[in-house]
Amino acid sequence: MKNSNNNSKKLLWVGLALIIVVAIAAWCVFNVTAGDEQGIYGSAHIFNFNNTFVLFTLMFVIVAFGYLLGAIDIKGVSLGTAGVFLVAILVGWLCTLDFADVPLLGKFHIAGESSSIVSTFKSTIQNTGLILFVGSVGFIAGPNFFKDLAKNFKTYIVLGVVIILSGTAVAVICTLLTDYGPEFWSGVISGALTSTPGFSAAKDVVAAQPNASDLEALITLGHAIAYPFGVIGVVLFVQLMPKFLKADMDKEREALKADNKEERKLPEKLFKCEDLGLVPFALAVISGLAVGSITIPLSAAGYDGPCFSLGTTGGVLIMCLVFGHFGHFGKLSLEVPHTTTKVLREFGLMMFLLGAGFHGGVALVEQVSKFGGAIVAWGFIGGALMTIVPMLVGLFLAKFLMKLPLLNSLGSITGGMTSTPALGALIKSAKTDDVAGAYASTYPIALVLIVLACQLMITLMR
Repeated sequence: MKNSNNNSKKLLWVGLALIIVVAIAAWCVFNVTAGDEQGIYGSAHIFNFNNTFVLFTLMFVIVAFGYLLGAIDIKGVSLGTAGVFLVAILVGWLCTLDFADVPLLGKFHIAGESSSIVSTFKSTIQNTGLILFVGSVGFIAGPNFFKDLAKNFKTYIVLGVVIILSGTAVAVICTLLTDYGPEFWSGVISGALTSTPGFSAAKDVVAAQPNASDLEALITLGHAIAYPFGVIGVVLFVQLMPKFLKADMDKEREALKADNKEERKLPEKLFKCEDLGLVPFALAVISGLAVGSITIPLSAAGYDGPCFSLGTTGGVLIMCLVFGHFGHFGKLSLEVPHTTTKVLREFGLMMFLLGAGFHGGVALVEQVSKFGGAIVAWGFIGGALMTIVPMLVGLFLAKFLMKLPLLNSLGSITGGMTSTPALGALIKSAKTDDVAGAYASTYPIALVLIVLACQLMITLMR
């Protein structure tokens, strides 16, 4: 009897809710038809699709379908979070299609890179993701970073130099064999190595030229063409190589763990502001942003000429490594729990790929429509070589000549390629965070060299 009464009450509330929904819908339709006799754009009146609604709808559609794509596993190889990147490119392209006059869908139309929604994806979402990802990597690698760096310092320097020089050599050859100019190919190499600082440095070099806008367009085109393969190529490489080499991953994990093993005692009774470690993470990011903003002139022209800075990524990575290494400041705890860094790492990587992919899809459409198809084909082929050749050279050098453990070798390659997504894929496939140390050791070297390479290519080969 009691259950029967409960069911009757539930039905009563459900019926009342349905009546309210139908009444609201009827009222909206009545007002639309009263103001618009044809009722063609009635749905556009009922649904208020403002920019905030469009932005978050696009974001979560990309995230949902991106992870579904990334979950597809073919013989142990999957895109993982990089699936978000491919879906973001596709959605970015779809939003450029001409449906501006279609009710509802018209709100999702993107006119070009100048759109405020594209700017939000490119700057706010992408950069926030980078900060969260490299910051979490810094705290993960920090405890063993300086010990590992001291042990393999020369190895990481050589690897970083060789990887960047290999990619640059391919870019120089492409410049000599084609008529597209060093500006285009400097954009291609920055995309092939997924280096935003290199891309920005190349544009800074041509900023003072009379035809700066045309040269910047070439750099942007090259970067947009090469970037997608630069992301996906390295993600697949770090998953496929252990299979091609028939590596015993359990032994490789043990070798990596033994190489990075370090015991460290923290003073007892450290003061923690909260249990998630968000305060030390925030302090490290603030310090990193300050360090990354320091600008160093690279020529006699001073600050009017080419300059170098670690930027958002480099500065945050270094300071989070420092915070993660020391673990405390006096009695103040600087530790960030593994559960927090794991969430921030994945969330940051997702946001970075979301922003980079959506902007890349829109930019690629705009640039290709401006320059045509032949240059795109050359750029894709050259960019693919600039991605593949440095990885093969780096793996041969690290694994077979320097005798580094395979996972150490792959970790240093992701750092030498400045590939944020590939590190995420490697951590997932290797099932250990210890690979982050090799990435963090090689990354700063590669970051500096790719910036210099992009600048010198334009300066010396113009």
